[in-house]
Amino acid sequence: MDIFCDSFTVVDIETTGLDPKRDKITEIGAVRVEGGQVRESFHRLVNPGRKLEERIVSLTGLTDEMLEGAPYIQDVIGEFLAFETTGCLLGHSILFDYSFLKRAAVNGKKEFEKEGIDTLAISRRYLQDLESRSLPYLCSHFGITHQAHRALSDVEATLDLYWILKEKFGQDEEAYKCFVPKPLVYQVKREAPITKKQMEQLQRYLSYYELECEYNIESMTRNEASRYLDHLISSHGRIPPRKK
Repeated sequence: MDIFCDSFTVVDIETTGLDPKRDKITEIGAVRVEGGQVRESFHRLVNPGRKLEERIVSLTGLTDEMLEGAPYIQDVIGEFLAFETTGCLLGHSILFDYSFLKRAAVNGKKEFEKEGIDTLAISRRYLQDLESRSLPYLCSHFGITHQAHRALSDVEATLDLYWILKEKFGQDEEAYKCFVPKPLVYQVKREAPITKKQMEQLQRYLSYYELECEYNIESMTRNEASRYLDHLISSHGRIPPRKK
């Protein structure tokens, strides 16, 4: 019996950081493969609603100016879910990408339960003698053309890597352990949007101390607004209460 899945969606995202609870998607790239053939690609820049750290700009090449006019994730996630019709995701450390995408889907009141194939897991099993199993290193090792840390380029490189790994190791008697799609498990609860009271508190605080806001306040969640206000208070202190 053929253990290999021939229909899947290769996906990669760029983000403001590594924590799906606090960080945001800045770019989504995907390619849909059906019957072993590439059918369609998907690419969107995403406004994270905050300024990018210099290390992220340096890593990805994305800038605040590039993302300023881009849609927010709540306007993009529905497009991606409509594009992803295979039910199986493929990626290099796929659970990372899935966790951000599922959080966005849940916040948009949408279902997103998928299976996945992880080229990083395959590489760790069969390429233990290599110095690294990072995507840039493996692309260099196998001669795959690659622009690191841009979503669609990472997707195309991951797909090329998968074909190579399948060709080299797909006949192993235990190949099913990492080539067969497995359920992706990431638990997340929907985050409520920022409240009117929180918006007023933040705007008053920023105005009082004449601070430039690091976020688009209207796109924040309730938890993000609470954390940000706590951060401001710990850095600058509380503001005096209004006089009656």
